[in-house]
Amino acid sequence: MNRNITLGYGSGGRLTGELVKEIFAGRFGMQGPLTDSSVLENPGSDLAFTTDSYVVEPLFFPGGNIGKLAVCGTVNDLAVSGAIPVSLSSAFIIEENFPWDELDEIAASMADEAARAGVRIVTGDTKVVGKGKCDRLFITTSGIGKIRKGYENLATAANVRQDDLLIVNGSMGNHSIAVLAARNIFDFRTSVVSDVASLNFLAGKLLEECHGIHFMRDITRGGLASVMNELCAMSGLGAEIEEEKTPVDEPVKGLCEILGFDPYYLANEGKMLVVCDSNEASRALEIMQKDTLGKNAAIIGRVTDDRRKIVVLNTIAGGKRILDHRSGLQLPRIC
Repeated sequence: MNRNITLGYGSGGRLTGELVKEIFAGRFGMQGPLTDSSVLENPGSDLAFTTDSYVVEPLFFPGGNIGKLAVCGTVNDLAVSGAIPVSLSSAFIIEENFPWDELDEIAASMADEAARAGVRIVTGDTKVVGKGKCDRLFITTSGIGKIRKGYENLATAANVRQDDLLIVNGSMGNHSIAVLAARNIFDFRTSVVSDVASLNFLAGKLLEECHGIHFMRDITRGGLASVMNELCAMSGLGAEIEEEKTPVDEPVKGLCEILGFDPYYLANEGKMLVVCDSNEASRALEIMQKDTLGKNAAIIGRVTDDRRKIVVLNTIAGGKRILDHRSGLQLPRIC
């Protein structure tokens, strides 16, 4: 049967995994876990290399824009791989008649965020296409960083063990809700702003000051549930999450109830999952809560010896439900 690419293949869920594994990983000879960054052997210091494309709609949203998003997303992919981000590249596909002032504002926000993250944008490319040939503006950023010694396998979950604890650095779903509100397709107003932020300094503090971090992953497309399913697939273990302990801001929770969204599958752009040895978890939580980007951090669950590799949510009502790897997407064009 003929297959065509649908929007669901860009969701970050099961269909995205099928696309990457069946076409790209197979054709490009990629072996082993598919992590956010690839570790490259280099004399003296291994390097991490990553790339990502950004197609968010609308381009401007409460808390940021596509330019800030592109820098933060690439910096975070390096940071959670155990790397110190160093340099970025940026490539732009611009539709003709795009406003000069808007492009300048986007570029300025990229420069500002790169400076805050301590990285430099050192190279790039620009293409202008005819009207209707792209949706206003697409940005692709790549990044390179130096892997911290001893963390070469951080992104592979090779060190994750039963009874490790699961920590997030703040509330889930704010980015998705902020972008949805900016689209003006529903008649509602909200104070929610995107959480888009560079996490490299927070991640660095954890890795330098806490001896027991076994895994990190930034929580973006597909939300926390998708990251947890990827963790279980890589580690061969299961996980339990406590709904009562998972931070979700009240405005996000309320809109999810009204609109039928599940916060566990909503995108974030300034949140990460940290898997930590249970003996070190309180120290990791203390480090995170002292940082502005981790002030609402919480221990939300643990790794279990469930060889079915499933994620179980213990609900506030006292029941249990499986957080499966969603096939499609709740909201398109989020990041």
